[in-house]
Amino acid sequence: MFTVAPERQYELIALLAHATEETMKHQPGFICANFHASQDGLRVINYAQWESEEHYWAMRADPEAQVHMDLAATIATDVQPRLFTVASHHPGA
Repeated sequence: MFTVAPERQYELIALLAHATEETMKHQPGFICANFHASQDGLRVINYAQWESEEHYWAMRADPEAQVHMDLAATIATDVQPRLFTVASHHPGA
């Protein structure tokens, strides 16, 4: 989760989308990424899925991916990465 100034929320989303297209989706184990903008403009959630935690950590160690993450950190006022495990899945019809 990123905290941002409201006027920079979509700038951050554009940067994350660009990073995903340019770098992240070419990383081994990448499944998908979705970016969620809070209605108050203060938060961006990057909901990315990876095949395994090992794939995630390998991406984090990649210098090319790190460039994008460092740029995102210059836009955000706070970055709080978290790893989650799917506890329940309910697909639509």
